[in-house]
Amino acid sequence: MPVPGPGYSITVRVDAPPSASAAGDLTTAVGKVGGVLTAFDVVGSDAEAIVVDITANVASADHAEDITSALNALPGVKVRKISDRTFLMHLGGKLEVSPKVALKNRDDLSRAYTPGVARVCQAIAANPEDARRLTIKRNTVAVVTDGSAVLGLGNIGPGAALPVMEGKAALFKKFADVDAWPVCLDTQDTEEIIRTVRALAPVYAGINLEDIAAPRCFEIEARLREQLDIPVFHDDQHGTAIVVMAALRNALRVVEKNIENCRVVVSGVGAAGSAIIRLLLRRDPADVIAVDIDGIVHTGRENMDPNLQWVAEHTNADGMTGTLHDALAGADVFIGVSAPNLFGAEQVATMNDDPVVFALANPDPEIDPLEAQQHAAVVATGRSDYPNQINNVLAFPGVFRGLLDAHARDIDDEMLLAAANAVADVVDDRLNASFIVPSVFDNAVAPAVAEAVKSTAVQATGEKQAK
Repeated sequence: MPVPGPGYSITVRVDAPPSASAAGDLTTAVGKVGGVLTAFDVVGSDAEAIVVDITANVASADHAEDITSALNALPGVKVRKISDRTFLMHLGGKLEVSPKVALKNRDDLSRAYTPGVARVCQAIAANPEDARRLTIKRNTVAVVTDGSAVLGLGNIGPGAALPVMEGKAALFKKFADVDAWPVCLDTQDTEEIIRTVRALAPVYAGINLEDIAAPRCFEIEARLREQLDIPVFHDDQHGTAIVVMAALRNALRVVEKNIENCRVVVSGVGAAGSAIIRLLLRRDPADVIAVDIDGIVHTGRENMDPNLQWVAEHTNADGMTGTLHDALAGADVFIGVSAPNLFGAEQVATMNDDPVVFALANPDPEIDPLEAQQHAAVVATGRSDYPNQINNVLAFPGVFRGLLDAHARDIDDEMLLAAANAVADVVDDRLNASFIVPSVFDNAVAPAVAEAVKSTAVQATGEKQAK
């Protein structure tokens, strides 16, 4: 279900005849093959020809070729060059390191480096906690991956994962002024990943695990949380769960249902699905039915890993068996973090009145949103070209801002739920079926999440100290 979007934006430079109809001919040619024109710039002109840059959103690399072929087919038109604007954005990477202090003369150098820096080193050696106050540690997060589950691309390795981790770090800075840095590890061995992150931890005030495949990611996160004195947060799990819980709270307000009376179907029991289920259970739904590639998860199934076994023991109260289609019948809510095109409008019609459908598989959801809308009261996806985008950017920048500001040493479910409530509250009186979560560019989101997480973390610290 690919549609033209900025992720496949191209600029085509063409020579064209200097005729009055040239602009219309060029734009019509782009439109006829389904391109979405976003800019038309004449960059050169003489008596013989004009030089035009045509920028358009396309659906794929093949679609880009269709557009250039259509332009080349026009009389007197010649395509000079095609630029992929996404690749241009990534040339040389998306991050840089900039000093925060002036280094203009010998005095500056003496304080920032030798001999003055030695005194700061000695202070930290005497009181290691001063590293949070006197170094970049106070505001720095490691974005750690092994490249084993990158976006929907699968196991593409650490080098290929780096553009995603760079983007993640840029989002940390943009939305919460957190200094994050990619750490792409050339190993997929659980023990080596844990050992390496432990060795790197002194530089950072938080660890954001990213795109590490299940079930390995569960053990890595759990053991690092035990061994480190800084928060460890696997965004594929908890960032997704936070935003899903925020969206669900508001969606149920739209349809005027209480979660205690709702049966929720979760498709996909990997990193994201498992975390959603664990957080969802804290809200006491009537029941949760988990479904994976082998069907409904239940205690009678064989060969389940520890994560699936835990899910089976805490969901599906009636021991339902069967397929996703069976699970949907009579359900109030569907949450999909699995695979594309798993069901259609006819299955949504079997759900309870005013169902809520979150089809979050990317780039192609579990059901075409237009089909889902035939029967669902509220529909959300992970895509930016439909209403109600469930996007982790609503969560992780503010979560880490709050953790860093609280000097938190760990993170728990109460902080995650506080973050979810903060995201949901930003919507406020703007709530409707097409607006259940705020825009990722809403400047109120990250500060609200940060404050909620900070307050919860400070309270938790105080309670621990009181004990």
